[in-house]
Amino acid sequence: MTWEESKKGYETFLRLEKSLSQNSVSAYVNDINKLVTFVEEQDPGLRPETIKLAQLRKFVEWMNEKGVSPRTQARTISGIKSFYKFLLIEEVLENDPTTLLESPKIGRKLPDVLSDEEINLLIDSIDLSKPEGLRNKAILETLYSCGLRVSELVSLRLSNVHFEQEYLKIAGKGEKERLVPISKKALEDIRKYINGYRKRLKIDKTSENILFLNRRGKKLSRVMIFTIIKGLAEKIHLSKSISPHTFRHSFASAMVQGGADLRAVQEMLGHESILTTEIYTHLDKEYIKDTVQRFHPRS
Repeated sequence: MTWEESKKGYETFLRLEKSLSQNSVSAYVNDINKLVTFVEEQDPGLRPETIKLAQLRKFVEWMNEKGVSPRTQARTISGIKSFYKFLLIEEVLENDPTTLLESPKIGRKLPDVLSDEEINLLIDSIDLSKPEGLRNKAILETLYSCGLRVSELVSLRLSNVHFEQEYLKIAGKGEKERLVPISKKALEDIRKYINGYRKRLKIDKTSENILFLNRRGKKLSRVMIFTIIKGLAEKIHLSKSISPHTFRHSFASAMVQGGADLRAVQEMLGHESILTTEIYTHLDKEYIKDTVQRFHPRS
């Protein structure tokens, strides 16, 4: 089996059987492309089923020499392990050469979060006299109120906003659906946007049920959400480097620090593992400091 044939089969497997989004599929295929580049440089005769553990270890060394960060290496190795599990399922090979392949040790990086005051500064800096002002305000309020991924925000359907029950139905990773409560404030801003900016748009037929639209009446891109947020951060001279995902981190951190049950936060974020959610228990430095001062005998 050639690399191209195996990649096409793997891509189909990820889309149809794993129900991954196109972004996730592209990321996994890109991991295999790195391995293919290494093979073409080092030993063009190698095929997916003939590669051995020793060669895969050389591939890791090759990534080191190229200056690939440990975090990216770990991500790539994870993708390659997934690829070889697929080849086992397809009975292309009998033994998995990645079983003993180790990933580099990486520390858990704590995400940047915004305080409630910083969130308010960003939202208050939106120019509501501009046509898109109401939309941008509704976008930021929704991100912070619900902790959505940017891909979930841009794909949010109008029919999945339940105003009376005060929740959103979200299609998350792998098309897994979940219900997320939304604040009255965010719903109020969504209503204003729908009755104002959105109502005046000539909406493209393909985007009639999409909530947040651009001026051409089409679904917003992920890049556009980044651009909106970066522009507001520059406007208020925010020193932190932020992205749409920062609002998700800030939502989760505020919930956990406020005493929310970790399982509930996991459900709202759509995390498969609670270990991913647990990172937010390490963010409240003031709480930790206060605990030490109250209970440590030397404090």
